[in-house]
Amino acid sequence: MTDHPDRPGDATDDAGLAAADSLRLIREQQDRARAALGPDGRALYGAWGVAWLAGYLVLWFSAQGREQPEAWAYWVFAGALAAAVVFTMVHTMSRTSGTRGVSARTGAMYGWAWMLGFLTFSAFLGGLARAGADGELMGLASNGGACLVVGLLYLGGAVAFDDRSLFVLGGWILLVAAAATLAGLPLTYLVMAFAGGGGFLVMALVDHLRIVRRRRRAGEGAGRG
Repeated sequence: MTDHPDRPGDATDDAGLAAADSLRLIREQQDRARAALGPDGRALYGAWGVAWLAGYLVLWFSAQGREQPEAWAYWVFAGALAAAVVFTMVHTMSRTSGTRGVSARTGAMYGWAWMLGFLTFSAFLGGLARAGADGELMGLASNGGACLVVGLLYLGGAVAFDDRSLFVLGGWILLVAAAATLAGLPLTYLVMAFAGGGGFLVMALVDHLRIVRRRRRAGEGAGRG
């Protein structure tokens, strides 16, 4: 029997393959556009990971043999957090500044949400201090509350930017808030440093590996094309 390379079945198969390739290219273009216009998770996770790891370790070392960390340690910690907040705002707004409409508004609102969240939280702590809260209560409230603000902001960012990794990290940070508060001082600082800061750094690595794998697949697809 003689084969017929141009029979209808072959044409249908070729059309199916062409459609699949077109869908793959569309998905890759959408991924690249989302990566170019949305915040870079590696940068955000890395900034917060370094801030929490360094800041909370300073608090823990300063608290050894004392009831509370020394004043200078709190200033170092506050400076690390402030730097992370400013970096998050600037990075998010700059990555969405070239967009229009909903994307631009989403990036701007998310960036300002960080500043508003921590300004409100600072006022909350000031109210506790004026009400006569002791040092241990202030320590637990400041650390657990910071985790609560960050975790909820990441959950909101996951919805805004359709990012599952942000949702996972937000949930993890909320669990860290509970664990750190239950651990009590000064163990709270170690939990925040390694579970909180370490969690951010792990997510930065995971996000980087995911991007490398995606680029590799895109390169292989372009090579086959």
